[in-house]
Amino acid sequence: MSGQSLTDRIAAAQHSMTGSAISKAVCKATTHEVSGPKKKHLDYLIHCTNELNVSIPHLADTLLERTASNSWIVVFKALITTHHLMMYGNERLMQYLASRNTLFNLNNFLDKAALQGYNMSTFIRRYSRYLNEKAMSYRLAAVDFTKMKRGADGVMRTMNTEKLIKTLPIIQTQLDALLDFQPNSNELTNGVINTAFMLLFKDSIRLFAAYNEGVINMLEKYFDMKKNQCKEALEIYKTFLNRMTKLSEFLKVAERVGIDQGDSPDLTQAPSSLLEALEQHLASLEGRKLKDLSTASRSSTLSSAVSSLSSTGISLSRMDDKTEDNRLQQHKNTKLHSPLCFPSCSVPNLTSELFTLQPNFTPIQTTHTVPNNNNAWGGRTACTAQHRHTHVIMQTYDEAPELQWSQLVEKKPTGGSGWQSKTMCTSTNWTHTTHPMAPAPMPVPQMVN
Repeated sequence: MSGQSLTDRIAAAQHSMTGSAISKAVCKATTHEVSGPKKKHLDYLIHCTNELNVSIPHLADTLLERTASNSWIVVFKALITTHHLMMYGNERLMQYLASRNTLFNLNNFLDKAALQGYNMSTFIRRYSRYLNEKAMSYRLAAVDFTKMKRGADGVMRTMNTEKLIKTLPIIQTQLDALLDFQPNSNELTNGVINTAFMLLFKDSIRLFAAYNEGVINMLEKYFDMKKNQCKEALEIYKTFLNRMTKLSEFLKVAERVGIDQGDSPDLTQAPSSLLEALEQHLASLEGRKLKDLSTASRSSTLSSAVSSLSSTGISLSRMDDKTEDNRLQQHKNTKLHSPLCFPSCSVPNLTSELFTLQPNFTPIQTTHTVPNNNNAWGGRTACTAQHRHTHVIMQTYDEAPELQWSQLVEKKPTGGSGWQSKTMCTSTNWTHTTHPMAPAPMPVPQMVN
């Protein structure tokens, strides 16, 4: 199937008549066309997340409603759009998604009508589970591990032992959900799944970078830990070694379908002697002497391990740097007045072609905090960005390249303390305690007639 279906065009026309620019943008980003969501629609939705006058619950619910479709194409693209906004939109969207008791429940999704429906439905179920875990990680830790500060003075390298042991399993769980996507190169056959895979590829690099730095920090602290902490840390490290192997397999798929081999990070494992040293230290704390290990030998082994893992971290950073170089180059080639290109910012470039996705965006300059919520840090996190709001919205949101802008007009306010989700999809209940980290819902912007 190519192009927008009649259903897509009718739905877009209905949203035009009702004046819901957000609903129309979501509809156009999630058409029945077998390609990734169009860049201009994603750009507009990212812009909406940066507008304080936009109702984040309304935007989220509109996306969730699209996952109630029977079409694998529509559902897959709704998940992709949500993931894209998680990555490049304002953090308040992530805060809201993380604060919900329910999100995606597509464990039984199956499109029997389409030619590719059975195969693609499998990946939809896996993809939705990852997005649930991504939101849950934020809910538990009040931070997006793919966006945190890295390096010697980064969050994971400077975290104390107690918080570190609580946080690393959260990263492990999210990484497990990502790696469970498990595509073969011969299954990446269309622009929809290719777009999802590229977003997952980017998350995998950044997520593992945070994981790697946390493990380095843990190893440096290991020989000063208490017995119970050593026991937990040893299990975390064993799991880490296994996840490194699985990530290598995931990256090989990326290489086979288009990513240059030079672009993939070099995942250097620590020497096997380290695991033996860790086990011997724990045994000595438990009164079980396996073999005496001199302090000098232990120190040398640890130093070698940290060096190896640091090498992996450098490789991951280089890949991020290369992505940034590509982003800057694309920014130079982007026309200032291209459709839906806002004068004060550049925006993510998401196309239907595999591996051409480079984030051309600058987050907003506002700073907001997450309410205190008994997370692993026990405090607040702040989201900073680099672009001031322009309180404008399209007068017409259409396929025409010429766009008219006018002052934002508020109509039909929604939200408030009595707001309830009206999403058509049923979702799995999260049993974790809800943390009040989402801001109060704001009115929905309406198009000016």
